[in-house]
Amino acid sequence: MTKATLSKYALNNYRMASYLLLAIGLINLRYQTGKDGVFANSMTIVIPGFVMLFITFAKGTHSFLAKREVMAVLAVLGAALVAWAITN
Repeated sequence: MTKATLSKYALNNYRMASYLLLAIGLINLRYQTGKDGVFANSMTIVIPGFVMLFITFAKGTHSFLAKREVMAVLAVLGAALVAWAITN
């Protein structure tokens, strides 16, 4: 089996998606102050963003992130989190 390599563009896309989740989660936290459960809802968005950002800086995970299946799953999960954050 060949080892997949992660291009700098794919790595940048992962990082930008992570920043997006962090930003939306923190904006959600600020603008929904006073609502019940806002901290839990915001952390549901922020924590995956932080974890993904941390993973992109770990060199050992680049071959894992380069797999087409992983890219598809993370894209679906990221889009679902963004949609949930916007409609929440």
